[in-house]
Amino acid sequence: MSLQPIQSSGYKVVFGDAAELLISFLKQRTYSKIFFLVDTNTGEHCYPGIALHIAGDIPHDIIEIDAGEENKNIDICIGIWKMLLDFGADRKGLVINLGGGVVTDMGSFAAATYKRGIDFLQIPTTLLSQVDASVGGKTGIDVDAVKNMVGTFTNPQLVIIDPNFLQTLPQRELISGFAEIIKHGLIMDKAYFKAIKSFDFSNVDEKIIYRSVEIKNEIVTEDPHEKNIRKKLNFGHTIGHAVESYSLQNDEKPLTHGEAIAIGMITESWLSAKHAGLSEDELKEIYDFILSVYPAYTVSEESFDELITYMKNDKKNEDDKINFTLLNTIGTSSINHSCTNEDILESIRFYNNLIK
Repeated sequence: MSLQPIQSSGYKVVFGDAAELLISFLKQRTYSKIFFLVDTNTGEHCYPGIALHIAGDIPHDIIEIDAGEENKNIDICIGIWKMLLDFGADRKGLVINLGGGVVTDMGSFAAATYKRGIDFLQIPTTLLSQVDASVGGKTGIDVDAVKNMVGTFTNPQLVIIDPNFLQTLPQRELISGFAEIIKHGLIMDKAYFKAIKSFDFSNVDEKIIYRSVEIKNEIVTEDPHEKNIRKKLNFGHTIGHAVESYSLQNDEKPLTHGEAIAIGMITESWLSAKHAGLSEDELKEIYDFILSVYPAYTVSEESFDELITYMKNDKKNEDDKINFTLLNTIGTSSINHSCTNEDILESIRFYNNLIK
């Protein structure tokens, strides 16, 4: 099946063979130098396939970083800037971010700020980055485990989505990315949510990826700088990001992004039932499905004060209130709900009781 490009604000999202699409793009541009940013995983599993097709035709240098969210920080970013400097990158250079959310977020931030900005291109290689991190022009790094605390809104020149890269992923990473797909259905498209309940992880349907990109693109095109409707994409992330940050700092085997967002979607669905009109039947439909996909993780009440601190550092808060996007029904959502600490704690207790 040939999927048509999706036009976003100033760039396109294209689907197909990454090497072919990259070569086609570069034939239309002139860059002084080209750099691939990879991590230790994509350097081994994804880059060689592209290099096989472009070797000799497209001279380039490689910058490799360690894989993992814990490396999405200013120290690693400084290392990327220094490598660009050592390789002689000028303002007519191009950075090609080949990787998951860490590579696409941090690589685009490094490019957007190096010499006040050079072009970059995204080739997301995980399900999470294909349906979420690569679309919308957000760049960023974490600070003290607070997610994406420093960043910019800067669009790539192109996003290339090649579903074949998903064959390199372990099951846990596929399921992690699926959380963002669930979120897209819950906030915008009830029929889509119903369809993905029969999703086959062993054979990722590219039409599922395409629809998720369509939903996210529709939102970010209307509100590129997150002043209004783009906040809908935060559903599940206020509590979910806090749980993810806490786990990253305290657990020997931290939660993946998707595992934490799954917890966030259940707890924030409970808040939706209390504050935004979500029915008890739909609340049950949501948590039954999510719990059938994601492992149980007890959120200790001892961690509550720390979780609240992380939530208070969320960029979308206003007037010192913790800001939530909540569901009115499955498929419709509303922004700018503030909830008390007591409500948030009660939602976490609700989740913990479900998994007992």
